[in-house]
Amino acid sequence: MQAELDDRFQEFVRARWSRLVRTAYLLTGDAHHAEDLTQTALAKAYRSWRRVSRSDNPEAYVRRMLVTCNSDRFRKRRVAEALTAAPPETAGRDAFSWADERSALLGALAGLPPKQRAVIVMRYWEDLPEAEVAEILGCSPGTVKSQASKGLAKLRAYPGLAQVVDGSDRARSGRQGTPSPQGGTR
Repeated sequence: MQAELDDRFQEFVRARWSRLVRTAYLLTGDAHHAEDLTQTALAKAYRSWRRVSRSDNPEAYVRRMLVTCNSDRFRKRRVAEALTAAPPETAGRDAFSWADERSALLGALAGLPPKQRAVIVMRYWEDLPEAEVAEILGCSPGTVKSQASKGLAKLRAYPGLAQVVDGSDRARSGRQGTPSPQGGTR
């Protein structure tokens, strides 16, 4: 019986590892923390795999564990995140404009409180319905809506993100620096 449970757990991990790490990365903003967070959540899931596997949605159960483990990381260590106006320079960064957008978005996400970040990541990046996000976070759908609203407002106000989005919109539309009929540029 235990061997069968172990096999099912290993199958679950192989099938869901990359999605869980991606979610953890969006929650933490760091690839190494994301892998550690995913491993911690999976270790907890393994200890109670019999109960987790019987749930309606084991992946949602483990996602909830990710969010909880991430919150615990802040509670236990009181990690102070040092935010910068611009991400550090990396080789070949100018070659990919999407890297600027991604860095700006990750910087903006890092500036959100953990609960708002979790709601934004699960609701808009993972594209989960409000009810499922509420279930994963252990709150009401109304809380998900209010946290999403507050988080989106903070993201819209984040200066680095607004500049990247505004610049890429102009570049896509071909209007970068074109004079408008009223004078000035659009």
